[in-house]
Order: sequence, then structure tokens, then C-alpha cells
Amino acid sequence: MKLFGFSLAYFLVILDATVLTIALPDVRASLGGSLAGQQWAVNAYTVAFAAALLTAGAVADRYGAARVFKAGVVAFGVVSLLCAAAPGLAALIGLRALLGLAGALCTGGSLGLLAQLYPDPSRRARATGVWAAVTGSALAAGPLLGGALVGLYGWRAVFLLNPPIALVSLLTMRKVRSAAGHRHIDWPVQALACLLLGLVAGALINSSWIAGLLAVPVLLALVTTERRSRTPSLPGGLLAATWPELLAGAVANFVFAGALFVLTLLMQDTRHLTPMAAGLAFLPMTLPMTVNPLLTGRLVARHGARPPILAGLALLTAGLAGLSFTDSPAPWLVVMGFGLSFVLPALMAGIVGAAPPGTAGTAGGILNASRQVGATLGVAVLGGLSHPLPVAAALTAATTACYALTSRRALVSR
Repeated sequence: MKLFGFSLAYFLVILDATVLTIALPDVRASLGGSLAGQQWAVNAYTVAFAAALLTAGAVADRYGAARVFKAGVVAFGVVSLLCAAAPGLAALIGLRALLGLAGALCTGGSLGLLAQLYPDPSRRARATGVWAAVTGSALAAGPLLGGALVGLYGWRAVFLLNPPIALVSLLTMRKVRSAAGHRHIDWPVQALACLLLGLVAGALINSSWIAGLLAVPVLLALVTTERRSRTPSLPGGLLAATWPELLAGAVANFVFAGALFVLTLLMQDTRHLTPMAAGLAFLPMTLPMTVNPLLTGRLVARHGARPPILAGLALLTAGLAGLSFTDSPAPWLVVMGFGLSFVLPALMAGIVGAAPPGTAGTAGGILNASRQVGATLGVAVLGGLSHPLPVAAALTAATTACYALTSRRALVSR
């Protein structure tokens, strides 16, 4: 029951990364705004989520995973209600950023709870498979629920779905407790990370050279501050050992979020599908993500994380290549769905399992931060290209080759 409780909260976090995408045409009709404004409505959430994840894991390790998790769930429910009442696009973008911060607390807490409740590596790998199956269903539910709710009640309804689910998650976890730790939290690094991601996203989405120039000194300040920190947010040893996995996670989310954004606009603006029909069109990709993670968890428990990660990246490459040259996307969306459902749970199980005692939240936060940075850049970059899918396929193919050559010494392959 506890596994279901914190999986349900992460279901919400992932749901809100995708559910608004299918509602963007209705948001535009209701609130106005340009293509860049629509991209920010999606990316405000992922930018804040990605930046806050670096510290949310450390906060969970410092103050107790259960306490941080519950605070995040409450905040997520409350801010969702505010998003539903947003009077304009600017207000919605700001509230989506706050929602991303709440989602980071949920995620950091849930990763710490995963390590706390399942200390045995094989049981944890299987639990991660169940957790990924529940949360993977959010990827399936996002386009479908978004399309259904928008078609019936408009875009505001997608946020009213969150508070009841948050309440159920909170009730199932009410008796869970976690001991506080002693980890120091470097708040200046967190602030600089948020600012850097916002500037990079602004430079890409708004074609702003000013934001691009400002990002350079912010990056230098971030690197300098991080090097001088007594307890860095990005532990060098962990990064050195797991950078192939972090790269794989970033690219997987880059191509998934970017392809979802591009295909949504294509289906609704060019092919004139209804929101419900567009949501149904994504089911071949998202349905495998509700079932296959269970198999992935067993594979990781038996063979380690590296084989399913490689298989997932290869399938993802094939799916994107097929989508680039066909008018019948369903079979290739299935291939993409299986690819994602191999690679993402295996990455999480491997990195959380490799983390030293008391740092599972931090390790998982770094992985999720890299993934959400990838998602943010995917929407910004692929959304602005004339031929985005071939570019995504080429990038994923290069990442597959890179991972195959560099991951043998990574912690997750042990």
C-alpha cells in the first residue's frame, strides 16, 4: 500500500508534464498567446522541476523523505487548484513553475522512500518496476485524460484532476515516518541552477540572444559556487561514475517530450483532430509504459540495469526513425513506448541502487534533473525545427552508441 501511495504522487508529477500539451490549442483559444507562450506553459513546469530536483533530493535526505514527500503532495494539490483558476497566460506560466517546485519535493521524497522501504537491491529493483508501471501509466493517461477533459470541460479541468489524487496519496502515506539526516543544503547553487535553466530555455524558446549571453556568467558562477561548496549538489564521484546514465536519461526525455509536443500540434492544427482523438492517437506509445516496466524491474534484478537501458535506447531510435518516414505512426509509436519503458525504469533502479547510504534522494534527484532538462530542451529545440523527428532519431542513435561504449564502468552496471 505504501508503494502505491508514493507511486501515486509521482503519477501526478509525470501526468502534469504531459497532460497540458494536449490542451495547448484550447489554452491558446482561451487565454491567447504565441507559440513561445505555449512552449512556456509546458516548460515553466519542467524548468522549475528540473532545477529544484537538484536540491529536493538533498532536502529529503536532510529533513526526512516522508516529511518532504507529504509537504510536496499538499503543495501540489493546492497549486493545481490555483492553476485551474489562472486568469491569463502569464499567471498560468507562473503557477506552473510553482507546480514544478512542488513536484520536485514529491519526487525527492518518493525516491528516498523507495530506498528506505526496500533496502534489499533485488526487492528494490522489483519495487522500482511497480513504481515505474504506476508512474508510466501517467504518460499513457496524460494525452488521453487531457484530451477527454479538454473536450468535455476545457483546459482548466486538467488541473482539477490533481487534488483528489493527491489526497488519496497523502492518506495512504500518513503513518510513514523518516529520520532526519545531517546533509547541508547549498541554497545559492539551487538559485543559480534555476536561473541558468530559465535563461537557457528563454534563449531557445524566444530566440533571445540576451538570455543566451546572460546564461554564460550564471554558468560560471554556478560552477565556481559548486566547487567551493562543502556539500556539493552534484557530487563529483557520483557524476563521474554515472554520467552515461545521466546522458541517456536526458536524451530519452528530450526526444519524448519534443516528439509529443510536435506531434500534438501536427494532429490538432494540421490534421484537425479533436483533443480526444489526438489523445487516443498516442495510446500505442503510452500503453506499453503501463505494463512493460514490471518486466524491466525483473530484468534489472536479474541482469543489472545496462542491458535494458541499451535495448530501450535502440528501440527508441528505431521508433523515431520509423516516424520520420511514414504516414502510419501507430506501429512506430508502439516501438517508442517499449523503448521508453525499458530505459527509464532501468536508469532509476540502477542509480538509486548505486547511491551510498543516505544519498538515494540526491542520486535520484540528479537523474530526474537531467531528464527534465532534456524534456525542457526537447520542447524548445524540436518545437522550432522544420524536420524534428529525423534529428531526434539521429541524436538517440548517437546516444545509444555512446552508452554502449562508455557504460561498462558505470555504477549501475555492477
